[in-house]
Amino acid sequence: MVLDYNSAPNPCYILEADLLRRNLKLIKDVETRSGATIILAFKAFALWKAFPIVKEYFNCATASSLSEAMLANEELGAKAHTFAPAYTDEEFPKIAALSSHLTFNSLSQFERLHAKAQGVSYGLRVNPEYSAVETDLYNPCVRGSRLGVLSDDMPKELPKEIEGLHFHALCEGSAEDLENTLTAFENRFAHWIPQVKWVNFGGGHLMTRKGYNVEHLINIIKAFRKRWGVEVILEPGSAFAWQTGVLTSKVVDIVKSGDVTTAILNVSFACHMPDCLEMPYKPNIRGAHNEPVEGLPTYRMGGNSCLAGDYVGDWSFDKPLQIGDTIVFEDMIHYTTVKTTMFNGVSHPSIAIFDAQNGGLKVVRSYDYSDYKSRMS
Repeated sequence: MVLDYNSAPNPCYILEADLLRRNLKLIKDVETRSGATIILAFKAFALWKAFPIVKEYFNCATASSLSEAMLANEELGAKAHTFAPAYTDEEFPKIAALSSHLTFNSLSQFERLHAKAQGVSYGLRVNPEYSAVETDLYNPCVRGSRLGVLSDDMPKELPKEIEGLHFHALCEGSAEDLENTLTAFENRFAHWIPQVKWVNFGGGHLMTRKGYNVEHLINIIKAFRKRWGVEVILEPGSAFAWQTGVLTSKVVDIVKSGDVTTAILNVSFACHMPDCLEMPYKPNIRGAHNEPVEGLPTYRMGGNSCLAGDYVGDWSFDKPLQIGDTIVFEDMIHYTTVKTTMFNGVSHPSIAIFDAQNGGLKVVRSYDYSDYKSRMS
């Protein structure tokens, strides 16, 4: 069975189940061979209608809020590994009850809240003061970061209730990035590692990306476990949903301003592909040249919100675009559906799952005015 994009609503996020299973198999193999515990980070992928597929391989997730912790319990059937920059007094007992592991961002939060829950393995987030991430917006170790305790601010002995250390310094990183981060972490926190039972390496391990050195990752984890005798936890997000689906859109107008021709679409970069503006990065378009080619029709892609900067460009096409043409943005499942907004009242794209093994294309959610109105109430 072959996926026909024209059989789905437009615009639409379309997840391909076979591609998701491909990633899940690879990640499961890393978990098995390395001896680590690997869990799904909801912040990158929380499309719970696809969780029956995820549960074929994994049933645990990391949460950053009460809602995510509830989702882990309800849809994956397991308590969450939870970290948030801060917990409120009102929500903390509820979050703790839904968590097997709970990491504090500061010692002051730990001291104030930890006695309000029992049966939870507590951890402390630390800042290794090293990251390969070049974009400050995504760099948890940027100077002055609010995330994690510096080694200079650690007590000589950890409180006995703290059983783990957690660092997160990667964003779509390589095994080599992890290796360098671990060097910084061990240089700064070697005194405290023997005091804990587990170390969480955080997320950003893009092990499903082509060219990622999976064998090196496995060896790094095994060596760390042997060196310190602790459980190792990884919580990738993008790796689960990497290159598992697309966002389809249509050309609704073509406008020219000076030497720039823009194809205005029925989707918005600001609302539906925010990382393209935040990171920023330029996504691939199926059938297009990702860089301008002299002599070919070339277009900037413009979103349908009134934000002046709601555009990315330029792509060249083998023939001129026409109003009504379908534009397919590749790799648009991770960090999209979890970050969409209804700015300007622009509706979300529909969401569909294509599973060739189980009935083909199924639209799992569509949106209309009632969704926008309910968000404003």
